[in-house]
Amino acid sequence: MDQKIKVGIFGASGYAGQKLVEILLNHTSVEIIECYVAPDEGTPYLEEINPKFKKRINLKCKNSPDWERIEKNCDCVFLALPHIVSMNFVPEILKLGKIVIDLSADYRFKNVEIYEKWYTKHKNPEILKEAVYGLPEMNREKIKNAKLVANPGCYPTSIILGVLPLVKNNLISNKIIANSVSGVSGAGKSPSTSNIFVECNENIKAYKIGEHRHQPEIEEILNEFGDKNYKVIFVPHLAPYNQGILSTIYVELKEKMNPEDIQNLYIEFYKNEPFIRIMDYGISASTKNVYDTNFCDIGIKLIEGKNIVITSAIDNLVKGASGQAVQNMNIIFGFRETAPFIF
Repeated sequence: MDQKIKVGIFGASGYAGQKLVEILLNHTSVEIIECYVAPDEGTPYLEEINPKFKKRINLKCKNSPDWERIEKNCDCVFLALPHIVSMNFVPEILKLGKIVIDLSADYRFKNVEIYEKWYTKHKNPEILKEAVYGLPEMNREKIKNAKLVANPGCYPTSIILGVLPLVKNNLISNKIIANSVSGVSGAGKSPSTSNIFVECNENIKAYKIGEHRHQPEIEEILNEFGDKNYKVIFVPHLAPYNQGILSTIYVELKEKMNPEDIQNLYIEFYKNEPFIRIMDYGISASTKNVYDTNFCDIGIKLIEGKNIVITSAIDNLVKGASGQAVQNMNIIFGFRETAPFIF
């Protein structure tokens, strides 16, 4: 597809929103024509939000949707908004016949009761059935025809991709244990005591043990994909670096396997996936190697034949958010899936 599409971005001032702008400015088939920020942020130009956009795009942000302009000019709208905010805009955008790619959790769940338990009462639960979970390695064919894409969470992306080959082949028992370490940008731009410099620097800590909202997302998606009743024990950690997630995942196989077979299983499963890289057997994935890329690196180590330790590394702002959103856009509009990422 050679034509250039026009896009709008809600939440352009957040970390994910800025990363969307950065990626799309390099995409030769996309033009950014609308950007929105919160009312209390005024109407800044993109270069005032981030000087790296100076002389690259001269666009003034608005703080309330120009529905007439969106209807007339936009082909696709990205929502890089906080959870529970996106659902205020999705129904209107869909009514205008535009593709919506939502980076929040508002449309990731099919079971509205689970969403409402962990987030808030949903304003338009009837739309949930229309949303496609935007993990290309799992749902590429569904994404192609989607009108509403629910972009996965960053932790779920790293964990689901780490265990997907095992789940698909029904090789593991029902318990999945995941320890994930994230850089501070995963907490977003809203200031809090926990993410200020003096609290984060030279420190690493677990948080929201058994209470993080990504845990039910991981469970629902894996159970749907594997048609099982997997239980996930998920412990997130915060570390003093900007971007990146490393998930270390522990599962027990139903039967013993040898290292060569498990390694080949992963290689075969992901052989056609441009953004999945399987490490040599026994080599751990590393956040340094995926920084500012859309790659997910996966390492595997078998212990005593039945226990597997999987390491999975992504950039939380790219494959964990904006890069994956652009990957989904490429699939929908028939662009090269790897554009504009450089190989």
